[in-house]
Amino acid sequence: MKERLMKKFEELFGSTEDAGFYFSPGRVNLIGEHTDYNGGHVFPCALTLGTYGIAKKRSDRILRLYSMNLDHLGVITATLDDLTNKPEYNWANYPLGVLWALKEKGYSVDCGMDLVIYGNIPNGSGLSSSASLEVLTGVIAKDLCGFDALSMTDIALIGQYSENNFNGCNCGIMDQFAVAMGKKDCAIFLDTGTLSYEYAPVELEDAKIIITNSKVKHSLVDSQYNQRRQECSHALSLLQEELDINALGDLDIDTFEKFKEVITDPVEQKRAKHAVYENQRTIEAVSALKAGNIERFGELMNQSHISLRDDYAVSCEEIDILVDLAWQIPGVVGSRITGGGFGGCTVSIVKNDAVDTFINTIGPAYKEKVGHEAEFYTVDIGSGAQKLETL
Repeated sequence: MKERLMKKFEELFGSTEDAGFYFSPGRVNLIGEHTDYNGGHVFPCALTLGTYGIAKKRSDRILRLYSMNLDHLGVITATLDDLTNKPEYNWANYPLGVLWALKEKGYSVDCGMDLVIYGNIPNGSGLSSSASLEVLTGVIAKDLCGFDALSMTDIALIGQYSENNFNGCNCGIMDQFAVAMGKKDCAIFLDTGTLSYEYAPVELEDAKIIITNSKVKHSLVDSQYNQRRQECSHALSLLQEELDINALGDLDIDTFEKFKEVITDPVEQKRAKHAVYENQRTIEAVSALKAGNIERFGELMNQSHISLRDDYAVSCEEIDILVDLAWQIPGVVGSRITGGGFGGCTVSIVKNDAVDTFINTIGPAYKEKVGHEAEFYTVDIGSGAQKLETL
C-alpha cells in the first residue's frame, strides 16, 4: 500500500522525502445504533480496513488533494484562504471541512499540504469512510502544523463538528470517536453523553465478525437521518415537561413506559422507544460479553435489528433479506444492520464452523432475491488512527 501511494504522490507532486504516511480505520458498531445523538451508549470497534494517506507540508497556503479511489476527479486544488464547501470539491469537502473546523476552534492552520489517499472501505457501506477520512485529516494536521496539545478525543470532536457544520450531516460522536480511539481486539463502550469510555476485549474464541455489504449505497446527508434526530429531539422536549432529563439516554425502560404517552405522535413515540430500549440493550450486551455469554450478546443484536427495522424505520428491504437469511443459519450467534441505515451493511457474529455455510448460503439466495451480489468481509478489530512513519 505504501509503495503504491508513494508512486502516485511522486508522479503528481514530486519527492516524498519528509512526507508522512498515515492510517485511519473504518469502524463497525456491534450494538447501540442511533443512540449516540440521544445521549446513550454505543459499542463500536475500529477495523483493519481504512484510509491510508501520504501528506507533505507546503510552504504556501495551497491544498492539493488526490484520491486513488476517484482517479477521474484528478487533483482537487483549494486554498486555506477559502475553506468553503463546493460541489466540485466532491470527496475533498471532508478533509477541507476538518481544516475549516480546526480554524473555527482557534487552531492556526497556516501551512498548505499535498495529500494522496487510498481507502479500502467500500463507499456508502455504513463503515464510516467519511469519519475515517476526517480523523485521518485531523492526525495529519496535528503532525504537519505541530498541534501537540490536540488529543485524539479533540480530533474526533473536530471531525464531528466539521461533518455537522461543513458537510451538513447531523451525526453523533460515535463514528469519529471509534476511528480515533480504536484499540486492537477491543470494542469501545462509550457513554456519548459524557464521553466516558472503557475498552472491552472482544474475545470470540470460536467465532468471527462478518460484515455483509448489501451494495445498496446510503447517503446520510440526503436520507432521513436528520429527520430521525428531529423526531427524537421533539419527543425529548415533551418528556422534559414531565421529567428532569437531558437526553433520551437518561431514561430506563420503566420510566419511559410510565411517561411515553406524553409523546402524542405515534411515530415520534416509536423513535423515542428505540433510543431508550437500544441504550439499555447496549449496556446489557457489554455485560453479557464480559461474562462470556456470547449467545445473549447475539440475542440482543437480533433485538436491535428488529427495533431499527420496526420502531426506527432505518432498515430497507435488501438489509432485511440479509438479516433474515442469517437468522436461519445454525451457528449464527446474532445479525443486525449496522451504521446509519437506509442500506449499507449488516454485522454478524458467526461460529467458525458456520462461516463457509453463511457465505455460501446467503450469497446465492441474496442475489436471487434482489438481483445483485452482496460482498462479505471477515474482519479483525484494529487500532485507531495514527501516523505510521516519516518517509
